[in-house]
Amino acid sequence: MTELAPQTRTRVAAQLRGQRIETASWAYGNSGTRFKVFPQQGVPRDPYEKLADAATVHRFTGVAPTVALHIPWDLVEDYTDLARYAQDLGVALGTINANVFQDNDYKLGSVTNPDPGIRRKAIGHLLECVDVMDRTGSRDLKLWFSDGTNYPGQDDVRTRQDRLAAALAETYDRLGPDQRMLLEYKLFEPAFYMTDVPDWGTAYAHCLTLGDRAQVVIDTGHHAPGTNIEFIVAFLLRAGKLGGFDFNSRFYADDDLMVGAADPFQLFRILHEIVLADALSDAGAYKGIAFMLDQCHNLEPKIQAVIRSVLNVQEATAKALLVDHAALKAAQDAGDVLGANEVIMDAYHTDVRPLLRSVREDMGLDPDPIGAYKRSGYLEKIQAERVGGTQAGWGA
Repeated sequence: MTELAPQTRTRVAAQLRGQRIETASWAYGNSGTRFKVFPQQGVPRDPYEKLADAATVHRFTGVAPTVALHIPWDLVEDYTDLARYAQDLGVALGTINANVFQDNDYKLGSVTNPDPGIRRKAIGHLLECVDVMDRTGSRDLKLWFSDGTNYPGQDDVRTRQDRLAAALAETYDRLGPDQRMLLEYKLFEPAFYMTDVPDWGTAYAHCLTLGDRAQVVIDTGHHAPGTNIEFIVAFLLRAGKLGGFDFNSRFYADDDLMVGAADPFQLFRILHEIVLADALSDAGAYKGIAFMLDQCHNLEPKIQAVIRSVLNVQEATAKALLVDHAALKAAQDAGDVLGANEVIMDAYHTDVRPLLRSVREDMGLDPDPIGAYKRSGYLEKIQAERVGGTQAGWGA
């Protein structure tokens, strides 16, 4: 596929202009591994400075208009003021992420802890996050639990599922009519024997019980090696239970590297299923999927890395939009195994960078977002201004 037909170019460009990718406030802070966090100059010191960096990403990409918050990492006295500040910068506050994994009380779990007092504390935080949503105008509450056990017999598995279900139900009942609960899963870590929400099936079962406004989040790094993530995407789309993505990459486990870094073909395959279901935007047949970057930029410069990640998602999306669905279905119906695969590979091997440059120019943007960011002087500006204070990072 070397030359795009005019009608194809017009169709694909229109969908790319409407794409929305949420960035995470914590991506702009210092992060690392359990061995070391390497600080960088110019890192934000509070949620307001995080929003300024996120607005810079949106200014150069045009498709990152919302910012996810993490509570209490992004604790402020007045969330209405924070939302107003975001609006003044040209962005909005997005998903609210709860944190029930960094308090000493949660050593044996949060909402599944054997201690009812600690369970009450954890549920209280989840309800507090819904209060924050009310003040920020956020649609989605995202829940990830580190809860689990390290040894056989440490706790009763079924009882822990009962505790989890009760906590989810109480939180779900607190949601407003236009708010959703997004339940995330993770195969392992920090619990190594058994995790209480280890896979999409567990998350799906709980969401099915809760109701229509409870949906599953897929973190692309939270699976066993070799897992066919696009199958999970297709299944949850079919069931109407796919609520969002946390995009990142991993080579071995949950590395949280930049999306598309480890397996760009996998990212393309995932987005192919999204496009097939007409689920790329809220205007499509399946509304409401939250596409978010959840990454730890340990070594790379923060803002530039987020911009690069947005571009990676855009490139994979553009290729997915170029799949010839009529030709693909014809080959599938004919049992033409290699022919069907060729249709997929033809789109994947297309160089979509000229198309994306053209789309950005049509949007009034610089066709080279990273180059434009480097030339803007923004990094030098924040490095000079953000001196003193405490830099944001894990736990802040």
